[in-house]
Amino acid sequence: MSKAFTREDEEGAENLPDRPISSYRNLVTAEGLAEIEANLRRLREEEIAAQGDGDTAALARVARDQRYWHARLQSAELVTPPGDTNEVRFGSTVTVRRSDGTERTWRIVGEDEADPARGTLSHASPVAQALLGGRAGEVVEAGPGEWEILEIS
Repeated sequence: MSKAFTREDEEGAENLPDRPISSYRNLVTAEGLAEIEANLRRLREEEIAAQGDGDTAALARVARDQRYWHARLQSAELVTPPGDTNEVRFGSTVTVRRSDGTERTWRIVGEDEADPARGTLSHASPVAQALLGGRAGEVVEAGPGEWEILEIS
């Protein structure tokens, strides 16, 4: 590859756009806060390695990600797990049944820690928004169907 192409690619990398920051409150669980801090530590190690390698593209990516995670750390609002299980709140684990009979269990967490495939759902998601404040036995509408709240823990 020509050096001209390499330099051009490296220069373009310095202008990476910032990662978008959500307009929702940055509610986090203790685990979510620990993940933010771990990301910042990992990025610091990546920054040191990229500096040693003279990898400007990696430095630009790391700088962008550090800005994101620093902003998330600054705006983080640690929420302790709910003490009662009478209604769905941030940090609750809720089991629901869709109108087609499918059951799902999710813990409602912060946006950065959400992974529905692993059983965590962002408090900002439409399903979580529909569930928040609900009680066992209630039916809520979210997306194309209805969800019955079976259990809150």
